[in-house]
Amino acid sequence: MGLFKKPIDEVKSAHLTSYGRHLKRQKLFFGLQKIMRYLGVAAAAGALLFLIIVVQISTQLPDVDLISTYVPNETTKVYAADGTILAELHQEENRVIVPISQISDFVKAAVISSEDANFYRHNGLDFNGIFRSIFVNVIRGEKMQGGSTITMQLARSIFLNKRKKMIRKIAEMLLALQLERKYTKEEILEFYLNQVYWGHNSYGIESAANLYFGKKAAELTLPESATLIGLLRGPELYSPFNHPQRARWRRDIVLRRLLTLNLISEEDYYQAKDTPIFLAARRTLRYKHPYFTSYVVKQLIDMYGSEVVYNDGLKVYTTLDVDLQKKAEDTVEYYMMEASRPHWIKGREVSSLNATQAALFSVDPKTGYIKTWVGGRDFLEREFDHIAQAKRQTGSSFKPYTYLTALSMGLSPGTVVDDLPITFNTTQGPYSPRNYTNDFKGPVTLKRALELSLNVVAVRVSDILDPSNIIVTCRKLGLQSYLAPVLSLTLGASETSILEHGAAFCTLAGGGVRVDPVSILRIEDRNGNVLYKHQIAPRRVYEARYVYALIYMLKGVMQKGTGQGANVPGYDLAGKTGTTTDYRDAWFIGFAPNIVTVVWVGNDDNSAMQEVTGGWLPAQMWHMFMSYALPKLPKEYFPYPRGMVKQRICITGKALATPMCPESDVVEELMWENNIHTSSCQEHSIFGGLVPAGRSRPDWERTFYPDAGSIIFLSDMEEAATTNNVQSAVIPAAGRKQIDSGKIDVNRGL
Repeated sequence: MGLFKKPIDEVKSAHLTSYGRHLKRQKLFFGLQKIMRYLGVAAAAGALLFLIIVVQISTQLPDVDLISTYVPNETTKVYAADGTILAELHQEENRVIVPISQISDFVKAAVISSEDANFYRHNGLDFNGIFRSIFVNVIRGEKMQGGSTITMQLARSIFLNKRKKMIRKIAEMLLALQLERKYTKEEILEFYLNQVYWGHNSYGIESAANLYFGKKAAELTLPESATLIGLLRGPELYSPFNHPQRARWRRDIVLRRLLTLNLISEEDYYQAKDTPIFLAARRTLRYKHPYFTSYVVKQLIDMYGSEVVYNDGLKVYTTLDVDLQKKAEDTVEYYMMEASRPHWIKGREVSSLNATQAALFSVDPKTGYIKTWVGGRDFLEREFDHIAQAKRQTGSSFKPYTYLTALSMGLSPGTVVDDLPITFNTTQGPYSPRNYTNDFKGPVTLKRALELSLNVVAVRVSDILDPSNIIVTCRKLGLQSYLAPVLSLTLGASETSILEHGAAFCTLAGGGVRVDPVSILRIEDRNGNVLYKHQIAPRRVYEARYVYALIYMLKGVMQKGTGQGANVPGYDLAGKTGTTTDYRDAWFIGFAPNIVTVVWVGNDDNSAMQEVTGGWLPAQMWHMFMSYALPKLPKEYFPYPRGMVKQRICITGKALATPMCPESDVVEELMWENNIHTSSCQEHSIFGGLVPAGRSRPDWERTFYPDAGSIIFLSDMEEAATTNNVQSAVIPAAGRKQIDSGKIDVNRGL
């Protein structure tokens, strides 16, 4: 017993305690072993389940070959004649597809450094990025990292939805692997940059470059490229339009990333970082020159339907001359401002002219190409297009159609008609036309009646012709609106559109050759294939000699009639004024051989203006615009009407003038060669109208009034001496003129 320091009971107790601990460790070991077996089974089951899920997902994935034929929605573009973009038509997605070669290298470097630094080293999956994403999102509980490569983002954008689910992530990875096997890195980068969203309805780098900086993707600088790439994390959140400070902060992060990867130098970094963000001006209008562009868009929808127009990336080339269009818009705005100011009218002051709307429309009569289209004063205030949509009474601007009919039915510029009071019995009751000046000129030639815009003479002629014949003429020229076959038709009682009225005057300017106005020249699909190409289709609808005889008369309107306020010296011009009852509409339509311009002024509520006539505001507007337009065009001249001869006519005697006729009654005017005056004036003398032998006359007058006593016709003269000079056939104006008691106010007119 003495050999032991402790009693046996204590030793036994210690042994039992040690043995108990051993048993506990053994049980723990077996328990952990069992758990590991369970975990192994679970892991195997999980792996098997994951494999089953992957296989299941892979069988449901779309074919990545479809990306080759995938056609994203693309913006349709409308171009003016000089290439200016008038409109970019799209619905949800404003996108323009460009090849990778037309994208700035700065953009490529910025997107790779910011979104996928290992883009050229991985096969679609960047495991470092994926593990980093798991650590940030799961371990740290933050939602800052996506771990998606550019290829994975492309797969998601084209084939999948954007909800963050594990199944979608797996599908994204599988698709990325397939895309990398099928396409080159450059192709994948091109698909990506043309697909992604950049904010404000802009899809693809080309649309983004145009939206934010007003330039092409190939022209983007380093700071501009970094700004755009910075938007990809949150296009609306970092929009430089709405949040310029945030946009600059994101841009600087991209620039720092480029520097870190040695893709730019420190000098480039600091220079770009110090550069302000200069943005393109945001558009307040959907379209440039919106009245014309809206008309074009309507035509496109009629041709192809909205789905194609807004999604298929068409390229539409139009006729609009942007330079002339801007001048036309400025002209309308200037005179509308003038109309809003106080004016003195007939000794009284008015606060304004109460003229709130105007339109200006120009066409090349040889091609039908529409050059300008100003459908109203302000598109933002009122989108209603007065050129295509409005129908207004035309007033005396309709009279040329009556006189053209008269010329074709045997009347001549020198035909004398009485401007005297008259009453017509019509089915609507007695009708007594009156002139604007409320007086009567007595006997006048047709040409002088047109120059002075005498209503009574026009109605008398209409009665002689029958209004139905005038309507036939109008249809030939291009007027399609309903025209009532009544005597007041010649005074513009029926309504028509500016577009139709201008088209008919184009036929006059073309010498009777009709070429309808056109706005669209060519349409291409997104690949440049021509879908539509306009072909000019001129067709003669009226005999040239009658039309040029009318133009000869209309030139007098500009030179010594109601259109003097519109005349531009040095150019061969013809035109006509028009004013409707109570000054509700005022027109001036004039033309040179290579341009027709229509001006209209009035009010949308059809209220009366303050005595605004066609020879006042519209004529002045026409003059302002054409003074700018004509020098930009080749100077041309109208041919002289064939088959006519000039005679000295006594308007009182309505016959050839004699030496006894008062000079105030004598005019020298053109007559059709088959309908010349053959009898002498009986009112003043029994002598004939030819100049007696021995009386001196200028050489050009002797051509038509030779001392021998015979008349040489123009056709005979041309056979004797052929010339290429278009002016050679033009006879100078007569030395004497018809005297009128009424005075014409050049600034007002009729």
